[in-house]
Amino acid sequence: MRKIVLMMSVSLDGYIEGPGRRIDWHRVDDELHQHMNDVLGEMGGFLHGRVVYELMADFWPTADADPDNAGPVAEFAGIWRDKPKIVYSRTLKAADWNTTIVRNVVPAEVEALKAAPGGDLALGGADLAASFLKHDLVDEYRVYVHPVLIGEGKALFPPAAADRPLHLIGTHTFGNGVVLLHYGRPEAS
Repeated sequence: MRKIVLMMSVSLDGYIEGPGRRIDWHRVDDELHQHMNDVLGEMGGFLHGRVVYELMADFWPTADADPDNAGPVAEFAGIWRDKPKIVYSRTLKAADWNTTIVRNVVPAEVEALKAAPGGDLALGGADLAASFLKHDLVDEYRVYVHPVLIGEGKALFPPAAADRPLHLIGTHTFGNGVVLLHYGRPEAS
């Protein structure tokens, strides 16, 4: 069975974005971008909320056509375009680039997605993640902690209704100071 993997960048103080949806504090260099390409290239698809989808759709479909976007950036454009995407939105009317629109997070439908063949599914966006967390649908967490304090903004995790013990799968420190914390559900005894 494939897994739902929450993948998000956060500031050291736990925010995914600053005021005004500011993300210019992200420290994405070629090493981190190539790592993301390697991980996301193996995924079976992307699960986006509307905001993340629109942000991605504004740049990635043609990013590799710009000669200034070489290397990992150009490579990711193809990965994003080609992978199946599900965008969860009550308002989005249409979506391109191999994208299906779903109106609500329905646990039985997500479980059916997990049971379908293919690679794991990358989950992105704090609001969508909150819905998945509410229904206990996240299997793994890949949190990329950037070495910056931004003071305020949108937190990655909403207040939890219950403890969710996790086990450490691994860590990795990148040359730019970003640290990957990779956690999963406790292993069955």
